Amino acid sequence: MALGWNEIRDRAVQFSREWAGEQRERAEKDTFWNDFFHVYGINRRRVATFEEPVKKLGNRQGFIDLFWKGNMLVEHKSRGSDLDAAFTQANDYFAGIKDYELPKYVLVSDFNRFRLYDLEDGSRIDFLLQDFPEHVKAFGFIAGYQKKTYRPEDPVNVQAAELMGRIYDELRASGYEGHPLEVLLVRMLFCLFADDTGIFGKDILRDYIDLRTREDGTDLGMALAQLFQVLDTPEKRRQRTLDEQLAAFPYINGSLFTEQLPIAAFNLKMRSLLLQCCALDWGRISPAIFGSMFQSVMNPKERRDLGAHYTSETNILKLIRPLFLDDLWDEFHRVKGNANRLATFHKKIGDLRFLDPACGCGNFLVITYRELRLLEIEILRMQLKGQQVLNIEDVIWMNVDQFYGIEYDEWPARIAEVALWLMDHQMNQRIKDEFGNYFARIPLTKSATIVHGNALRIDWETLADTTVLDVSADRVNVFQLAEPREHYGTVNVYARSVPPPDRKVNYILGNPPFLGGKFQSANQKEDMEQVFGNLKGSGVLDYVAAWYMKAARYIENTNIKVAFVSTNSIAQGEQVSVLWGELFNRYGVKLHFAHRTFSWSNEARGNAAVHVVIIGFGTHDIPVKRLFEYDDLKGEPHEVTVQNINPYLVAGTDTTVVSRTTPLCPVPRIAFGNQPNDGGGFLFTDDEYRAFIEEEPGAQQFIRPFVGSFEFINNVKRWCLWLKDAEPTVLRKLPRVLDRIEVVRQHRLSSTREATVELAHTPTLFGFVSHTERPYVIIPSVSSERRKYIPMGFMPADVIASNLCLIVPDAEIYHFGILTSGMHMAWVSHVGGRLKSDYRYSNKIVYNNYPWPKEPTAAQRKDVEEKAEAVLDARAKYPTSSLADLYDPLTMPPDLMKAHQALDKAVDKCYRAKGFGSETERVEFLFGLYGEYVKS
Repeated sequence: MALGWNEIRDRAVQFSREWAGEQRERAEKDTFWNDFFHVYGINRRRVATFEEPVKKLGNRQGFIDLFWKGNMLVEHKSRGSDLDAAFTQANDYFAGIKDYELPKYVLVSDFNRFRLYDLEDGSRIDFLLQDFPEHVKAFGFIAGYQKKTYRPEDPVNVQAAELMGRIYDELRASGYEGHPLEVLLVRMLFCLFADDTGIFGKDILRDYIDLRTREDGTDLGMALAQLFQVLDTPEKRRQRTLDEQLAAFPYINGSLFTEQLPIAAFNLKMRSLLLQCCALDWGRISPAIFGSMFQSVMNPKERRDLGAHYTSETNILKLIRPLFLDDLWDEFHRVKGNANRLATFHKKIGDLRFLDPACGCGNFLVITYRELRLLEIEILRMQLKGQQVLNIEDVIWMNVDQFYGIEYDEWPARIAEVALWLMDHQMNQRIKDEFGNYFARIPLTKSATIVHGNALRIDWETLADTTVLDVSADRVNVFQLAEPREHYGTVNVYARSVPPPDRKVNYILGNPPFLGGKFQSANQKEDMEQVFGNLKGSGVLDYVAAWYMKAARYIENTNIKVAFVSTNSIAQGEQVSVLWGELFNRYGVKLHFAHRTFSWSNEARGNAAVHVVIIGFGTHDIPVKRLFEYDDLKGEPHEVTVQNINPYLVAGTDTTVVSRTTPLCPVPRIAFGNQPNDGGGFLFTDDEYRAFIEEEPGAQQFIRPFVGSFEFINNVKRWCLWLKDAEPTVLRKLPRVLDRIEVVRQHRLSSTREATVELAHTPTLFGFVSHTERPYVIIPSVSSERRKYIPMGFMPADVIASNLCLIVPDAEIYHFGILTSGMHMAWVSHVGGRLKSDYRYSNKIVYNNYPWPKEPTAAQRKDVEEKAEAVLDARAKYPTSSLADLYDPLTMPPDLMKAHQALDKAVDKCYRAKGFGSETERVEFLFGLYGEYVKS
């Protein structure tokens, strides 16, 4: 059992008294260092060796005075010796030490002076023997105490993930795969962590592998199997003849090591990789990083299929702070001065329950548990105020059984449970640091409830009422359920002891899968149908929307709060009216807080960078809402408090913009461009066009410029055969044209769509025709998010617009000015959908719902028209530059930017005299105006 700091300090005082002032000879250094390690409750003989032979630089033979592989190297000199020279000598030994055995610390000493070098952070401390009691914590690593610095970008996290990934690759390539491989890796993760954090004796796993298995790795699989058996056997039931090193491992319980696995056949490379893992300092790794480790070894295709996006600790805190953590800390500060109220508050947090219905590797649950345990430590500081407690565990009320999760895939479900155990142990060590009492929950008696199953098929109402009947097996399959078993589908619960709660959870949180409709599998589409039923328009919804609907049903008429990280598509475009209309109207959902669109990435292999939002909600209202806005998608947000947050994540009423077939305001109608549906028969590149006309000069009268979003923005020339109203007698004299028409006809006849086959009867016409032979404004259907404005323009009547853009026939310069303004762009960016992160312009959602200025004066209209003409004039100054060049934020000409800014001011004044100071102000005003128009 590890010692508390109080006892260690007492031993240090005794040690320094016994050795201070003694003129003992160098021959007694063995006794000196044995006594030194004894201060920390460690038998030096078990961990470190004297006079370790090693080849120094230049292949010279040397002997390390004291060597603890992977931890500390000691160079001990006689009194008064040069410690700088001793350190140089210590460094000479590194050339002959294996990489995974290199020390983290170097200590040089002359009995009286000590100098400790931390090779990882570059720090150094110097002190005299008599001052040793004041520096005992510098050597805390001897007793298993670790520096608590869990930085997501810490290189050790990346190294651990990559090494585990390589072990996974090697074992899988050897034929050891599937469920046994997943269980084996989870056990190895637990053991590696335990070896560095005091669950095991310091480095006993590493020593067991290094000293008790062959270098070629051939017996490593058998050795691990025996170790797992020992870890699952109580000390009293173990054989008395058990190997001494194995007997030193504690009983773990928790069913983690119960299942018998096929014995893996390791080789030299695999053993070396595992020893490299052992050499890392797992005490510096937050268990939340287990999610990254899991993701780093996933098949990239599987990650796409499951929609997995590992969430960093920073972004998890963005969710849990406004969901509950900030409120709990505020309450703590209000009650900490009152013992009775503080005790009630302590009980409150010990009773809270949390559900992550797409928990993956448990990142959200782990960080939530850590933050609550840190809060509990502050409570204990106030309650104990320096008092000593005989059994600190009696006053710790938080435990892992307050956490519930559902995960579709087995391996991350297992990791989630283990990660919570490990975080529990880290926080118990923190208790030891704070209050001086050793505290470890080994063997494990309580567990999180992690259900392996489909969250969209499981009834969440009955999840927390699950009682495990068969706890003897690792994979528990027998349940007492409030619903028939068939309701669950295939479900496994990994828990040894699950206390059934008498109520629902308090908070639901997480990061459900992001999968657009076109990426959803047949099974996932069935999930969506089961959740949404016959809800009109639900086919456009992202997979994550189903978690919102399930959560809304679960929390109806309660004070339960929910927050999810989600793809920003559920707050944009056509999804909003479908999803949020149902959540508002049927369940009375209210948004409590939101992070508007931001970008995150992580350190896992195959790093997933995604544009997301965070939405917190409940079915009860709260007086003040919190809105987090990002000026830089990769930067930090600024917070504003508002009275209400609408589903587009701006301040405003709970309004949804529904699909409309006609404009809300009296403006020209918009249409899609013309769709060829031709199999390439009608279309030409510029080179193909020239070659075609050379062969068939008579076809020139039927050739028109053809432009889509790409061609318009990038100034690319394309052409098309436009045969509407062409005389048949003329066409029959043009054999190359007839060949092209036949290509179109055959393409349509070969289609599986009945409507397309029908079009084969009119092979001279485009599949869809909207061209009016009048000038029009062209609007690209997709435009880069990098552009401040979507490039739009006027097209002459002879140019045929493709279906990859939209057209507004009969639009005037005033309409063009409004559409290309910052006011309209604010509407597009909030109401329109996205293709990846690019703007996607919609006729039925964006244009037809846009609230145009209410009765602008003639002078205001004229001002807009003049400023719009100035924008076109500024473009015309650069005839060789494409719109992509002109609207790139890095190359946009200053005079064009100034022309747009002047136009923005003119358009703003059409809405109100004051103008607008930000995009947020514009959007809030537009939603208010939209509400007026809809009601009128």
